[in-house]
Amino acid sequence: MALLDPNQSYTFSRYFELGLEAKELAAEFGYTLNRKVLNLPQFSGELDRLQELRERLEEVLPYVPLTSELARREILISRVVTELIHYTRAELRIEYPLKVSSQLQGSLDYLLRIEQPSTQLLVIEAKYEDITRGFTQLVAELAAIDRWDNSPNVSVQPIIVGAVSTGTLWQFATLDRANQHFEQGINSYRVPEDLDPLMRILIAALKGRE
Repeated sequence: MALLDPNQSYTFSRYFELGLEAKELAAEFGYTLNRKVLNLPQFSGELDRLQELRERLEEVLPYVPLTSELARREILISRVVTELIHYTRAELRIEYPLKVSSQLQGSLDYLLRIEQPSTQLLVIEAKYEDITRGFTQLVAELAAIDRWDNSPNVSVQPIIVGAVSTGTLWQFATLDRANQHFEQGINSYRVPEDLDPLMRILIAALKGRE
């Protein structure tokens, strides 16, 4: 039995609201999915401003109630993302509209794109809470990226990396495009405690290990 009504339109955010299982939604679009500890590649170069970012976050956090998605995006996620631009020079699109079909459409919270040496994309989905349902939404977003006309082809970017973040907690998923297979990470990274490995994973997703 199909999960989705072929006569209805669905947005990325609606999949979050419906509370579907990520694995079931992946199967609906022709992908497989398993959950595991993800040991993602990490950038090995110097992070010259990371300590400064950590200190700024630790200074501000006691004074900001993180009681909404907007607060978490403004205070935590956006600061990590803008720091990521410093290290990668990636182009950032916020609330980026994307439509592949009536079942794969909506806005991506953060889409980062780097063109050199080859085009790479990274998707970040912000959530106030419930990372589990956030992964279901991320599955739809990465499936859309995989089929998007402006997406790098499989030989250029065989693995697409996506993240779901509440600001204080980050988890990752990957899409192996050739094998049509998702891996959903069960391990997580906390901000500001795990800022170093988190930033290294995000940089490597765009630039490689270096």
